[in-house]
Amino acid sequence: MPSRRETILTALADLLRTVPHVPVLRGEVLPERIPPSGLMILRDGNPGEPGVTLSPLMYHYQHRAELEVIVQTGEERDARFDRLIGRIGAAVSADRSLRGLCDWVEAEAPEPVDLAVEGSAAIKAAIIPIILHYAAGDPLS
Repeated sequence: MPSRRETILTALADLLRTVPHVPVLRGEVLPERIPPSGLMILRDGNPGEPGVTLSPLMYHYQHRAELEVIVQTGEERDARFDRLIGRIGAAVSADRSLRGLCDWVEAEAPEPVDLAVEGSAAIKAAIIPIILHYAAGDPLS
């Protein structure tokens, strides 16, 4: 049986896959080719130091997952990137509890960068921190 952390990260990846036509990878390296619609790579991130309550014993996390968002299309790259960020925000807003697995899910603002690629169109990319608020009875389960 997967841990609570893994169950939540899988649910987050599934939620992000509701964004149409944009592949979502989980913890993989950046492929050589970026699809014209863009690409998302979900990184597990850091659960951080939990708050602890007793009776019953519970560990309360503000887990910081990271979503890499990449667009490389030469035409209207900035507009495509902006639309993709908006769709990600809409998907997260539509299910802030990941079907009841989390207390709250929130995305932070991206910090976009433009990266030159020799012999190809430039890449526009950003990391979007996604904060997952949840509790678990054991830090390893």
